[in-house]
Amino acid sequence: MSTPSLWAPYPDRVELVTPEGRRPMTRREGGWWTTDATLAPGQRYGFSLDGGDPRPDPRGLALPDGPHGLSARFDPTDFVWSDQRWAGRELAGAVLYELHVGTFTPTGTLDAAAEKLPHLAGLGIDVVELLPLASFPGRHNWGYDGVAPYSVHEAYGGPAALQRFVDAAHGHGLGVCLDVVYNHLGPDGNFLGEVGPYFTDKHATPWGQGLNVDGPDSDEVRRWVLDNVRQWLVDFHVDGLRLDAVHEIHDDSALHLLEEMSREVDELATELGRATWLVAESDRNDPGIVTARGEGLRVGGRGVHGQWADDIHHAMHVALTGETQGYYADFTAPDALAKVLHSPFFHDGTYSTFRGRRHGRPVDPVTVPGWRFVASLQTHDQVGNRAQGDRLSGAQLGLDPGLLACGAAILLTSPYTPMLFMGEEWGARTPWQFFTDHTDVAIANATRDGRRAEFGSHGWDESEVPDPQDPKTFLRSRLDWSEPDLEPHARLLGWYRDLIALRRSEPDLRDARLDLVEVSWADRHLSVGRGNHRVLVNLADEPWTSSAGGEVVLSWAPGVAARDGHLELPARSAAVLRR
Repeated sequence: MSTPSLWAPYPDRVELVTPEGRRPMTRREGGWWTTDATLAPGQRYGFSLDGGDPRPDPRGLALPDGPHGLSARFDPTDFVWSDQRWAGRELAGAVLYELHVGTFTPTGTLDAAAEKLPHLAGLGIDVVELLPLASFPGRHNWGYDGVAPYSVHEAYGGPAALQRFVDAAHGHGLGVCLDVVYNHLGPDGNFLGEVGPYFTDKHATPWGQGLNVDGPDSDEVRRWVLDNVRQWLVDFHVDGLRLDAVHEIHDDSALHLLEEMSREVDELATELGRATWLVAESDRNDPGIVTARGEGLRVGGRGVHGQWADDIHHAMHVALTGETQGYYADFTAPDALAKVLHSPFFHDGTYSTFRGRRHGRPVDPVTVPGWRFVASLQTHDQVGNRAQGDRLSGAQLGLDPGLLACGAAILLTSPYTPMLFMGEEWGARTPWQFFTDHTDVAIANATRDGRRAEFGSHGWDESEVPDPQDPKTFLRSRLDWSEPDLEPHARLLGWYRDLIALRRSEPDLRDARLDLVEVSWADRHLSVGRGNHRVLVNLADEPWTSSAGGEVVLSWAPGVAARDGHLELPARSAAVLRR
């Protein structure tokens, strides 16, 4: 049994609403309202402000009837954990795996995803990264339209299922990273603005109003965000958080929310006795995000532990596919691939033709280790934000297994923190498309029309752009788990497994010192020196005779060996040598 409370600084009257009736609450200092009423586990409740319709708890963990319904009391301390010996999983040295719960399995629940954890452990994954779980209207969505950040979407199994998933993951030696959104909330079922000054007209994002983290009455909004961070790490034993689009967290305070957040997460790691960390998504190419915080009067960086580095993806994508549209045009430069293999930002103060201006700042290759930058060949964004959600291995791009293997070799021997997108490891042929299930007709229509207009402006026939609201769009995006047992998928899966195992066993291949990486890239031939190892990748359509010598420890093509000081690498293949 527990007593609810609510921060609502502006109304004159607040009532606790349950199926049994309404009960007045008492105003306390700082705009907080309390009551001596107790709630039983699972009991529905909400709050009425000045006699209005009941609204769910902004800090509620369970919304069994969706965001338009009441909250349900959930006590996270009731769960009996079995991970008492879990010491956490550091970001440094890890291999990440991004998955969407709703499309990872046919069932689309956290419990079903937990049944696939042996596959991930066998692959050699260290951390499972879950796309956002916050409740949203309808059953399926990418998760970035969530409206209740403290909750876990009911269709995925609710908060208890997340606790079971994390406990099971730790039992398999896997850490868990949760994708969270603190830059905006979705439009449908978003009642926070009625409760308090959670939003501001001072800052706008591409998706709506920004959160009020620097204006009047923003202290409690900041605390609401910081307590949510703490909730996932403490009550749900999550190891890390991926912070969505932090460049849209607008904060003019002297102490930026990201800096405050990273400080509290570091303190929490000490308190819990295990690793806890943050990874930020940002399009600014600013190493200050992962630069150490200042102390006292010394100004420093934000102190976030890692950040996504999309430039690495873009350069690899152009080299593998030859695509040059949109922002890929910047990465047709002859040195693009070579540059991003020893510096995460291709744009580090250089001119971006896509943006029409200079972009980014350089990374110090000695003081900033590569593991702080998450690199990928595919992500939910880079796949799902294509018109038809096609993967590198899908019908439209259709890279053959050799080129897919080449991409994997580049990524998994790089000095960065590699991340795979679900199904990438076996070259999944299923698309991953943009899907929604908005219950508000106006929002549904606007989403559909906006998607078609966006790609129509780029030359697509609107009939070729999948309808996000059509359930078939969601169903097409589910993984086909029969594929890993079939060729050529099984061979590619084995290649990914072998590369990850080699990365783990050979310190050279996970060395994060950027200044020690040697790169040669010409005529679609790539040679990367990694300590006593050399990675050779032939993206050309003809064999490549390389002067590199040494023992071949792993090769995509059979029978590859150095002879007479030379090595002939077949077309579209890769090899790792020990010198």
